[in-house]
Amino acid sequence: MLNRVSERFSRVIQRYLPDAFVIAVLMTLFVFVLAFFTAPANPANLFQSYGDGFWTYLAFTMQMVLLLMTGMVLASVPFVRKGLEAISAKANTATKAYLFTFLISAAAYYINWGLAVVVGAIVAREVGKRNKNAHFPLLVACAYAPTVLYTAGLSSSILLTIATEDHFLADVMGVIPTSETIFHPGTVIIFFALLITIPIFILLMAPKKNIIPYTAKPEPHKAEVLTKEDSNSPAIRLENTPILGILIGLVGIVYVLLQFAKSVDLNLNLINILFLSLGLLFHRSLSQYGNAFKEAAGSISPIILQFPFYAGIIALLGSSGLADTIIRGMTSISSAESFGVFTYWTAGLVNILAPSGGGQWALQGPLQVPAGMELGADPAVIAMAVGWGDAWTNLIQPFWALPILSIVGLHIRHIMGYCILLSVWIGIVTSILIYFVY
Repeated sequence: MLNRVSERFSRVIQRYLPDAFVIAVLMTLFVFVLAFFTAPANPANLFQSYGDGFWTYLAFTMQMVLLLMTGMVLASVPFVRKGLEAISAKANTATKAYLFTFLISAAAYYINWGLAVVVGAIVAREVGKRNKNAHFPLLVACAYAPTVLYTAGLSSSILLTIATEDHFLADVMGVIPTSETIFHPGTVIIFFALLITIPIFILLMAPKKNIIPYTAKPEPHKAEVLTKEDSNSPAIRLENTPILGILIGLVGIVYVLLQFAKSVDLNLNLINILFLSLGLLFHRSLSQYGNAFKEAAGSISPIILQFPFYAGIIALLGSSGLADTIIRGMTSISSAESFGVFTYWTAGLVNILAPSGGGQWALQGPLQVPAGMELGADPAVIAMAVGWGDAWTNLIQPFWALPILSIVGLHIRHIMGYCILLSVWIGIVTSILIYFVY
């Protein structure tokens, strides 16, 4: 029954869902209207805050772009890519295809969601090539669905932020180590509950007919072949020697090890330099690394384009008092025990309007944390609930699916029907578990 529902729902979504950039613009106009009715006294302030907000998160945007790109370039290292292709060859039935794609992507999301984008794309593509019985849009949804697990992983932007010394809420909630968030027993329980039940739900959605197989996407243009004379020039030898990449990669890795030796907790900057250094170490030359980085940039371009619009939305939500209204409304009907669940729902709603974990925390954290602490809620649980809510509605908000879709050659409307149905199940499971395990 679920597979028939998902097939019909997917057809409806494909007909009516516009491009992600169109959604970003429509969302901006929608928030403008809501903000005007929330704060009608001085509409000029709304335009001012929107324009100012465009540039508020430039540093964070760069961190996110580097996180994605360094992860994607690391996944394109030849031995990593070949390993993924070899694993993909084992998925010789449709059931195995969906399970392999989901589980491998989930492992990658746990390590780094930038890495996971390209790992999921490569696995979905390679499995799709070898298994014409697998419905390729659902296969790509399998690669994207584990995005909901990244909150419990090593690159969670909110949890790494609050584990960083002198973060912007340190005076309110202190510095909270990842042992109280990512590695909390409640987080581990939710992680495994989703890891087990999501693939079961996916298998129940799998279509029995009208299978859409993988269609090859044109490969990017290969680099120009050098003549023997050119390849012997000192400049070309420097570009293609592995020595420079190994040396500068080792410098970065030594720095990261020194930080760990000082008991510095994981944060966005450490993960970025780690993945950058590993990529430089494992790629065969600086030239090859530069080409891989350039190729990754094409997949990231929609995020770079749309991030300022969502930064503007975040500024509107803050300056108009709209975010405060939403959060205080939820807080007014919650208790210390239920605050985590209400925070989860609030974060899911805010994430649809502002799909950035770090940006959302900058907006929601200063309101949510004091309100929760006043009720007696644990600030670590509040941060976890915001993180889970942010990841939950990533399945509804198409923003973070753009890189993987660019790699596999699909449009957001091809997978969003399946993602929306998955989000319903995930919302139910996570809401129940947040209430009982934190």
